[in-house]
Amino acid sequence: MGDFLIGGGVFLIVVGVLWKYGLLDWFGNLPGDIKYSTDNFYFFMPISSMLLISAVISLVLWFMNR
Repeated sequence: MGDFLIGGGVFLIVVGVLWKYGLLDWFGNLPGDIKYSTDNFYFFMPISSMLLISAVISLVLWFMNR
């Protein structure tokens, strides 16, 4: 459990650094992410971004189980 928590912490630090320096600006703007806005309403559904996150997490967990 300790190794998992350390790995998760390192992952969050790396994502935080990437976010701070603008290297994740493409996330949420992929083709397939739905954005709809009017004067007083904004709707955002990141379908492609969440599929990408799901695939990455699945690969990481698959490698961890091997």
